[in-house]
Amino acid sequence: QVELVESGGGLVQAGGSLRLSCVVSGSIFSIGVMGWYRQAPGKQRELVARITSGGTTNYADSVKGRFTISRDNAKDTVSLQMNSLKPEDTAVYYCNAGVRRPDTFIFTDYWGQGTQVTVSS
Repeated sequence: QVELVESGGGLVQAGGSLRLSCVVSGSIFSIGVMGWYRQAPGKQRELVARITSGGTTNYADSVKGRFTISRDNAKDTVSLQMNSLKPEDTAVYYCNAGVRRPDTFIFTDYWGQGTQVTVSS
């Protein structure tokens, strides 16, 4: 069993900052790509940012220059620093990780339960 637990969401005014964190726990052999996705009401879930085990990152165009993704491989955690937040960043943010368990050779996608981020204008 693998579990992802997010923290750090909340309410912030436009222009403010929030930091999201996600810890992966359970039966883990290795973790591949980790990322953050978000889903606003009435919209599809979309990629915000992701990072490989080697540290290569990519971002959605809408957040480039404002958000920074990072990970700590020793602690199995991924974080998302969000600066200059805008009302359109309001969404439920989900942590995602590709995890290889000790009993398999494949990586499986796991998701956190989501954390609400609300940006007021």
